[in-house]
Amino acid sequence: MQRGEFLYEGKAKRIYATEDPGIFWMEFKDDATAGNGAKRGTIGDKGRINAEITTRVYEYLAASGVKTHFVRAESPTVLIVKKLSMFPLEVVVRNIAAGSLVKRFGLPEGKEMADPIVELYLKNDELGDPLLNDDHIVALGLATTTEIAALKAAARRVNELLRPYFLKLGILLVDFKLEFGRENGEIVLGDEVTPDTCRFWDAKTREKLDKDRFRQDLGGVEEAYQEVLRRVEQSDA
Repeated sequence: MQRGEFLYEGKAKRIYATEDPGIFWMEFKDDATAGNGAKRGTIGDKGRINAEITTRVYEYLAASGVKTHFVRAESPTVLIVKKLSMFPLEVVVRNIAAGSLVKRFGLPEGKEMADPIVELYLKNDELGDPLLNDDHIVALGLATTTEIAALKAAARRVNELLRPYFLKLGILLVDFKLEFGRENGEIVLGDEVTPDTCRFWDAKTREKLDKDRFRQDLGGVEEAYQEVLRRVEQSDA
């Protein structure tokens, strides 16, 4: 597979065309951002780590019946993925109170949710990725009522699979962001599952093993990402 025309650069990845119009070249970067780009930096070897974690997680999800855009790993930092018509939405699943959930509702960080909370946000940095309800989404033409229900169901299914997957590795899946697209009328999981898009805590110590270490200037960012990869690699042992 050959890398073709440059198409798009996001905070963590670059997307290129390939000789196949239905396939993209997705290259992971070491760049790190927080606060919708207000804070910027670099996390050493992040691109390789995130590509490897996403590869292993998406292979597990595909084997469990979840349709994803992942095709194969092309190199340590490049994944070959299917072209999707992406929903301009971020689907967030919250199992434990952290981040904005704590700020909005005054919950103590670490409070377990009785049931997972699924939230949808507009994917728009300029507007601060605002939280949406179903009526907003329909009124803005972002998805139909049927698609919203399907997105939420798909996110809950991913959560049902990934919580025990990570718990076996001694990791709590606190919350995470997913992005979905359409492929031939089906809803398909796109983007990535990494310490950039998930909150991971050590199950015993509750030490943070994700981008919150960068956001909150906690130090040990590279080591946290490496530790998640080390444990994910053990899942194949």
